[in-house]
Amino acid sequence: MRQIVLDTETTGLDPKQGHRIVEVAAIELINRKVSERSFHRYLNPEREIDAGAAEVHGLTLERLQNEPKFAEIAPALLEFINGAELIIHNAPFDVGFLNKELDLAGLPGLINYCPNVTDTLKLAKELHPGKKNNLNALCDRYQIDNSHRTLHGALLDTELLGEVYLAMTRGQDSLLGEGGDDHEEQDSTASIDMPRLAVRVLMANEEELTQHTQQLADIDKASKGACLWTQMELQT
Repeated sequence: MRQIVLDTETTGLDPKQGHRIVEVAAIELINRKVSERSFHRYLNPEREIDAGAAEVHGLTLERLQNEPKFAEIAPALLEFINGAELIIHNAPFDVGFLNKELDLAGLPGLINYCPNVTDTLKLAKELHPGKKNNLNALCDRYQIDNSHRTLHGALLDTELLGEVYLAMTRGQDSLLGEGGDDHEEQDSTASIDMPRLAVRVLMANEEELTQHTQQLADIDKASKGACLWTQMELQT
């Protein structure tokens, strides 16, 4: 399974108002492990950068004057991401900008290269309704060190988002049986004759049972009905 975690920085908020991409970065996940392949380019947007956007990412038009234009790097970017599932936080924003840039370069839309896009912001809202789900909040929630993130940067944000995505979906993967090697290791010890010990069983209280039921409901919703625990409970 090949996935690409992707992020952009821009001159402003709306490509329909002529705003452009100033930085694009992507890292590759192979079978849910970060590979050694990545893509990162700064871009000359050929226009001024809004003050609010510059405060977010720290990039200026003067700094980017000698960087390539999007059309120049588009072939390499498309070759890197082609055929992979894209993992993007607030995907409509980045996809909208990428489609606009591809259109200006005379190229087909993003769906022609990557038909599958996972929006981690949407996933986070389903898993954690009513809570903050920006990248910093998710890093705090999943105990991912983002102390070096003083400004938004596409490459750093893809690396952090990759860790967040794996953390958000790790539990469901184990439920779906993707940890083959771990199961083999556990099976290899099953025949060892261990002494029987008296084990004290602590039953869950009503609050813990309620939390457990809600967690299963969140997992089932995020996995679109693929939660094995829920299926097993329905069969019993």
